[in-house]
Amino acid sequence: MSDLKNILNKRILVLDGAMGTMIQRHSLTEDDFRGERFKDHESSLKGNNDLLSITRPDIIKDIHRAYFDAGADIAETNTFSGTSIAQADYHLQHVVYDLNYESAKIAKEVANEYTDKPRFVAGSIGPTNRTASISPDVNNPGFRAITFEELSKAYKEQAKGLLDGGVDMFLVETVFDTLNAKAALFAISELLEEEGKDIPIMVSGTITDASGRTLSGQTTQAFLISLEHMPLLSIGLNCALGAKELRPYLQVLAKNADFFVSAHPNAGLPNEFGEYDETPEMMANQIKEFLDEGLINIIGGCCGTTPEHIKAIAELAAKYQPRKLKLFEGAFN
Repeated sequence: MSDLKNILNKRILVLDGAMGTMIQRHSLTEDDFRGERFKDHESSLKGNNDLLSITRPDIIKDIHRAYFDAGADIAETNTFSGTSIAQADYHLQHVVYDLNYESAKIAKEVANEYTDKPRFVAGSIGPTNRTASISPDVNNPGFRAITFEELSKAYKEQAKGLLDGGVDMFLVETVFDTLNAKAALFAISELLEEEGKDIPIMVSGTITDASGRTLSGQTTQAFLISLEHMPLLSIGLNCALGAKELRPYLQVLAKNADFFVSAHPNAGLPNEFGEYDETPEMMANQIKEFLDEGLINIIGGCCGTTPEHIKAIAELAAKYQPRKLKLFEGAFN
């Protein structure tokens, strides 16, 4: 971790862009998702992007290369939905370890192809499709579709595959419910203690709309307070909003966090067709305001971003110094 911290103190690191956006460019069929291993699987697998790390690793490797070629320092593994909870939709709970191990392994193989500067792999851990804090039944507000223990067990299984596959850090991302994130962090901490390893952990929350809150109702400040007891590498925000909309919430983190601060916003807000219209130049111009204000240490892209977006962002970030890490003094002001 010390090497990574030293680099972050010297320059802004660039995270890659959207995996799903790039996968969509390939217009894949059901057969691509099934491959040979799952050709007789009982249910449809089309759309299970994480599975492509097993059935079409060539595509995933090419996407990682495209982002590294664009200037990314950190590649996220293709494991956003890599828990047994999310994979249950496809009746694939039994392949979770393999899915995460192979995703980490191929990302690390690609990272090792580059020798011009250090390249890192972040094990992507998404929020699952369940929430521990909110009832899915409006008529029964006390009901929960998942427990903390069930989440922790699922996250630990995912983290084990990622760790064995060789990730350099974990990225608990798109956090809409902090209790889910706490379950992930508990699972990772338990795993690392058992394995006797020290792997950096990044956390990135998502502000769901103009209310400035997560889906479970927390402000950015409350989100930080809820997680600051953990020895995180970084805390940040991603998804849901574009760079312009994300800026005031990043200002809160930059002012108060005792960690490095990250951001990987969407390429603007989706249009009526669910597509993202911001060009690389448009997005870079908005991110320039983050850089001018010294808000961030790690910058990348989420939904709708491509290697072209990351290239524009990387070229811009190279001209700026990173946010200076300040010791947290115990109070917000």
